[in-house]
Amino acid sequence: MTVPEGDARAFLVERFQEFLALEDGASALTIDAYGSDLTRLVQWCVGRGITDPAVITSADLREFVYALKDLSRSPATIRRSVSAIHTWFAFLLAEGAVRADPSERLETPKRWRTLPDVLSVDEVSRLLSAVSIDEPLVFRDRAMLELAYGAGLRVSEWIGIEVKDLLLEDHVIRVFGKGSKERLVPIGRTAIGAVGLYLRELRPRLEKGEGKGKLFLNARGRSLSRMGAWQILRKYVALSGIEKHVSPHTLRHSFATHLLEGGADLRAVQEMLGHADISTTQIYTHVDREYLRSVHKQFHPRG
Repeated sequence: MTVPEGDARAFLVERFQEFLALEDGASALTIDAYGSDLTRLVQWCVGRGITDPAVITSADLREFVYALKDLSRSPATIRRSVSAIHTWFAFLLAEGAVRADPSERLETPKRWRTLPDVLSVDEVSRLLSAVSIDEPLVFRDRAMLELAYGAGLRVSEWIGIEVKDLLLEDHVIRVFGKGSKERLVPIGRTAIGAVGLYLRELRPRLEKGEGKGKLFLNARGRSLSRMGAWQILRKYVALSGIEKHVSPHTLRHSFATHLLEGGADLRAVQEMLGHADISTTQIYTHVDREYLRSVHKQFHPRG
């Protein structure tokens, strides 16, 4: 694996290898491995029109690592590549070839956030259908699950919603996420219908003056606790026959994954989830890519 001499010179490949040998005291195996890793990165950059290491961004490096994962490189190989990139940028900084290190926050596979099981669209339907009319609090439970999945909410956001935060005529709800940051999240007709039915048919009977304006109340008329929300979800997971481990966050992950599978823009999903940094939202592209790979393997004649 080689890169054109001009590109190698521009990216200081040979000087980096000399640094590893003469100043860093690296072994011949490490020098060869890091050289191979760096050559692969340089080829990737040049293929995208990047011809100067000073213009490489954190986003570029993340995409490169994702590309390695898409090529089915082992976690050990990717960890070594990330280590090579960190060492290379430390060298470039010392040489004055770059002014900042875009690899500072680059994560290795070992540190990548792992997602809980994501429900399929069919499993979500089974979960929501498990809330039968025979349940005494059917209207609350159905509204809660429809809203949690339909808006991709954190469990603290489910139980924190107040009645005044519902802007149903505009098809949105006001949500206060981490750090009390406010966002407006769109919701669909099904969730709007379920919430409207709960507001009309059940919540007035539950409210005994202790609800403090919260949307979801328990049987005693007090605001629903985090544990109460967990127990309700666990009950319907069992009734639906879903064998995966399902937590409130599973519904949030499923919401994001289903949007991306349907072609939603990553930045739109970022806004709906309330992520401050789009790199947090990008973890869902791993799930989306795995889904696409599984579809290809299942349906393509040479998959």
